[in-house]
Amino acid sequence: MGWTLAFAVVAALFVLISGANDGATLIGLGMRFPKTPGWVVAALPVALLFAGPYVLGVAVAGTFTEGLAGRGGRGGAAAFLAGVVIAVVVVAVLTGRGLPTSLTLAVVGGIAGAGLGAGLPVPWTSLVTVLAVGACAPLAGLALGYLLGTAARRVPSTSWMPKLVLAAHLLAYAAQCTAYAVNDGQKMIAVVSVAVDVSRHGPGRVGPVDVAPGWMAALAVLFLAGALTGLAPVAERLSRGLVLTRPLHVVSAETAATGAVLGSSVLGSPVSMTQSVTAGVVGVVASEGSRRVRWQGVLNLGTAWLVTLPSSLALGCLAGLGLRLL
Repeated sequence: MGWTLAFAVVAALFVLISGANDGATLIGLGMRFPKTPGWVVAALPVALLFAGPYVLGVAVAGTFTEGLAGRGGRGGAAAFLAGVVIAVVVVAVLTGRGLPTSLTLAVVGGIAGAGLGAGLPVPWTSLVTVLAVGACAPLAGLALGYLLGTAARRVPSTSWMPKLVLAAHLLAYAAQCTAYAVNDGQKMIAVVSVAVDVSRHGPGRVGPVDVAPGWMAALAVLFLAGALTGLAPVAERLSRGLVLTRPLHVVSAETAATGAVLGSSVLGSPVSMTQSVTAGVVGVVASEGSRRVRWQGVLNLGTAWLVTLPSSLALGCLAGLGLRLL
């Protein structure tokens, strides 16, 4: 009963935090576009997050549960829980110090470290691939953002331009939400699935990913609640702490982030949508001149990302060692 409650609490908090971090970033960028219906911007990521596993599969969720450390043996679920808790703590500490970072990167480091410390087999090839793809995705978003921003300036202006750009925004935003559902959002599915498995079979091994409609609906509701809670600070960061955006900037950044995340999904590797969005926005604005980028905000984010992986990996390893002594 104790393990079941612990996993349930951690899973619920993790979904709320993911909403405040990832969902607020998605919605915040979407709402920066003029005349976009707010309810559409809020409803799309939630609806696609719910439907995504049934239409597009759960390959990335499987990477979290199986590809970062072998969890088929005894203690696999406990190590997984420890890694998730470590990830949340690392992100909370960095955010509290004004360095918002990648929850996905922290989860990868925390789970892998906990598995290593607990003596579980670590598939190093898979782990290195995940980290390499995770590092390349923001660079791809940056490059795509720069190219799309450059191309956007050459689009001729017509009387139909506002409507065409609005339609392009809605299409790009829907694609971005789909990319989140098939990739970064599946870290929540992995955590909740393990919690459900523990409630049924106890804290032994980690079972296959389960996407029962009932708890997927609960996940979507908690995600929306977290997103709405975190919307104000994220919107502040997007508008003042990082860069300035225009309508075509928004469309280009959304498209750049979508391309980077979908490309990573082909490999089944989880990447941070927040990182990809940030990189896409920086690339787009940099296409109009480096002086338009607020480099102090970029530097703060980069510093947090560099600290996140080693700290979550090290703390996860210590937590795993602690489990071995119990």
